[in-house]
Amino acid sequence: MRCAYVDLDGTLLGPGASLVRGADGRWSSLGVRALEACWRADVEVVVYSGRRQSSVFESSRLIGSSSYIFELGSGIVLDGELEWLTDGVVPTDTAGSIYEQIEASGAPALLLERFAGRLEYHTPWSRGREVSHLFRGSVDLVEVGRLLNDAGLGWLRLVDNGVVRAVAEQMPGLDIVHAYHLVPAGASKARAVARHMQARGYVRSECIEVGDSREDMDAAAVVGSFWLVANAVERDVTLADELTRHPGVRVASEPYGAGVYEAVVTTLAEG
Repeated sequence: MRCAYVDLDGTLLGPGASLVRGADGRWSSLGVRALEACWRADVEVVVYSGRRQSSVFESSRLIGSSSYIFELGSGIVLDGELEWLTDGVVPTDTAGSIYEQIEASGAPALLLERFAGRLEYHTPWSRGREVSHLFRGSVDLVEVGRLLNDAGLGWLRLVDNGVVRAVAEQMPGLDIVHAYHLVPAGASKARAVARHMQARGYVRSECIEVGDSREDMDAAAVVGSFWLVANAVERDVTLADELTRHPGVRVASEPYGAGVYEAVVTTLAEG
């Protein structure tokens, strides 16, 4: 193993986005031990997230990593060099940020109107973003895709980035609330991981990925081994159906950082 791609929220980070909290809210150093195991084995760790660049940069710097992937794969930073993976939709002085360009397209307003009561901005995390419009709710992504295409907005897609658990972030009438990102259609975590592998010269068998959402699982097609942390299936039982589309996905017996540790040490031992 030469590289481990690790999601932040709901994966490496435990409840409250803490690196040192386990599923029960108590102190756990297993996420840190996973990072240490990678360091001792000379395995690069690359964090990826739906968070904005500045937030992922700070998390990456905190663990001593020189590369990271942000905003659902919209951008990658490799040894300090930023590369957009948004198929030409980039920030400009005239059009503004990618977030502003998406807003100007009318797509966010269209989705909020069509899915009123089922979709809303995921405040406060939706504020101050550079690329994606972040929502919470429960919608049919196929229906959303048709709506965007029919409106001439096929250059955008809505991505399911996992279940929202915080009590204050639930919505009336919805049993399960998901976090959704509206991003340029070409952006994806899988594409960003593949780009980093290409830049580093890694081959598929040398890389693993650990995550907790459907969007994360799509990267199973580009890495040698993909691990889903246990809490992902516990909080969203419908993910079990997705496993049939990704037969190579392994489900850790442990949640959060403990699951990352399990994935790392198991892969190192098998290697």
